[in-house]
Amino acid sequence: MTHPVVRTGFAALAVTAAFGLAACGSESSDTNTPTATAGTSGAQVEIGNTINYGSVGTTAEVDCADGKALNVGGSNNKLTVRGTCANVNIGGTDNTISFERVDKEITVVGLNNTITYADGDPKIDDLGSNNKITKG
Repeated sequence: MTHPVVRTGFAALAVTAAFGLAACGSESSDTNTPTATAGTSGAQVEIGNTINYGSVGTTAEVDCADGKALNVGGSNNKLTVRGTCANVNIGGTDNTISFERVDKEITVVGLNNTITYADGDPKIDDLGSNNKITKG
């Protein structure tokens, strides 16, 4: 069980990241109204067309819809990302993330992350250490 202070901290972190990266590289025009969700499956903040997800030790689904950007932080998460992401930025450690489609770029700055994407031809930037990024 995640302590409420930890959830609040991740929500604050996600909000901070969202303001710094709002709509960075997104192509979707789905929404311009900020939304925030914090619960047992992590904290998710959406501003413009950028989704910021942060958590520790959760299994969750995230929806990129049709061309949103996604920023992921935290550790030991298992995420399934539906839809088409334009750009993806992943920090943190020991995350396992599978994507339906990534169009433009996947940037990983964390450690020991396992990233798979089923479709798309994104540019891969692995700036971290011991990450596995594969199409499959």
